[in-house]
Amino acid sequence: MPWRRLALSFLLLALPVLALAGAVQFAQSLLLERIAITLCINLVLVVGLQVFMGNAGILSFAHIGFMGVGAYAAAVLSIPAQMKGMALPDLYPLLEGVAVAPMVAILAGVAVAALVAALVSYPLMRLSDAAAVITSFALLVVLHTLMLHWSAVTNGPRTLFGLPKATTLGLAAGAALAVIAVALLFKESRTGLLLRASRDDEIAAGAIGVRIPALRWRAFVLSAAIAALGGGLWGHFITSFSPKAFYLKETFVVLGMLVIGGASTVSGAVLGTFLVTLAFEGLRAVEGALNRAQLFAGQVVGLTEVALACAMILFLILRPGGLLPTAEIGALRRTRPESDR
Repeated sequence: MPWRRLALSFLLLALPVLALAGAVQFAQSLLLERIAITLCINLVLVVGLQVFMGNAGILSFAHIGFMGVGAYAAAVLSIPAQMKGMALPDLYPLLEGVAVAPMVAILAGVAVAALVAALVSYPLMRLSDAAAVITSFALLVVLHTLMLHWSAVTNGPRTLFGLPKATTLGLAAGAALAVIAVALLFKESRTGLLLRASRDDEIAAGAIGVRIPALRWRAFVLSAAIAALGGGLWGHFITSFSPKAFYLKETFVVLGMLVIGGASTVSGAVLGTFLVTLAFEGLRAVEGALNRAQLFAGQVVGLTEVALACAMILFLILRPGGLLPTAEIGALRRTRPESDR
């Protein structure tokens, strides 16, 4: 394993995260801190999706559902006992008095999501690529429906509140760096190498004895666990949320970041996250300025979503592999771009 190149790639990807955190500490700006924490959580989600999608070559819509599983599981465990009667009036008696530290709750949410992913994804990973994509979308719908109707632990379609605000910039940045390291290590592991070989030529990989469903299953479970980590961090940053936060809109945003940066590389996932998150913040500022100026008859809304959709269309036409489609920053290991396969 090219450990020196692996370390170089990690350091080069860690530098912008550390630089951003340092700039926020220097500026002492609450707005910049919010943007930086949001960006770090987005990094966790996008890099987590890259672990599966980039190595297996299969589009997945289900990961934002596992983000929701992690967020709700962590919330149920971390909301103070005195708040649970108001936040979750129908909560099971066994959980009413449970209140653990937020970090413990977030890790427990990761474990719950990993278990759910392990159970539901094994048959899914035996499907063909197109069928697996469609089934992943169905899984997102199922998870969203459970969040809407399992009111005992989610408060149903209403907003769940009362979470302690525990996600600091240091915690979010540390989680982002840890996930980047895990993604790079997984890519260069035996599982990652064999999985990419099956992505490039499934028939040839199967002919030499590669157990493709098992490899995909491992990547999916790891990816879902990382998504749950992002969900737990996000929940303890925003402190209140509802099921609509874990559905199509967030799925579209995370996929857009990965497509623009490049799904085949961890570096592409990081670059796409930085570009899209910062562009979103800029466009939101433009929206606010236009609405305050009252230049139009109605409110200007949806500018960020329209811009992301247009960017995705252009990239899929002009550069389908994304900005970094072939090699990690630091020349970790070259992979063939999607357009060449």
